Amino acid sequence: MSRTTRHSETDKAPAGGGALPRSESADAGDGLTLEHILAKPLPPGATIGHFSRREKIGRLLWNIVQGTVFRFSPRRADAWRAWLLRRFGAKVGRVKLLRSTVRVEVPWNLEIGEGAQIGDRVYLYSLGPIRIGDHTVISQFCHICAGTHDYERTDFPLLRVPIVIGDRCWIAAESFVGPGVTIGDGVVVGSRASVVADLPGWKICVGSPAKAIRDRTLFDVGTGERLDPGRGL
Repeated sequence: MSRTTRHSETDKAPAGGGALPRSESADAGDGLTLEHILAKPLPPGATIGHFSRREKIGRLLWNIVQGTVFRFSPRRADAWRAWLLRRFGAKVGRVKLLRSTVRVEVPWNLEIGEGAQIGDRVYLYSLGPIRIGDHTVISQFCHICAGTHDYERTDFPLLRVPIVIGDRCWIAAESFVGPGVTIGDGVVVGSRASVVADLPGWKICVGSPAKAIRDRTLFDVGTGERLDPGRGL
């Protein structure tokens, strides 16, 4: 049974199978003990430990559905696939696109906003909660990874750490978003970027690790309204 642990606003889990960074006092010879490691705080909303029996049964049933009626549904049956996710506890708005090749690990940890688009072979590794905002696009082959491990313990416990992606973002093809990351509204993440720390809103970000390189502008083609914070300047 998983349990919620103490957390801190300043700690964050690094991406890709890492764990929380050691504190500044954790250098060799400083008297660090197992008690210090066990008391190490986690980010807000994170849990440590494996899934309960009920969760494992739910994941088994979901894998059967995902591998059959979800995977082999018609290409534009986006509403049908969204309906299936809702049956397993996901919060899914009226999406514009939800490809049949999308892989969702734990559907009840997933929230997808209105008008979102999730491309081919996107992997939503929702061991922890993943929130994708309204009108956000996740392009093909992206990996959104809300799980990691604590490498400072021999039992290598699972850490389930939330990810938040804001409204009107675009996560371009083959990008990686790591556990504990918050991406602000309006962010564009360039193709194959690695996002391992929070990104401020309305920026264009590229690289590994992803860094902001300039501001983003955005116009509504229907009304001509400028939607980014730079409007009227």
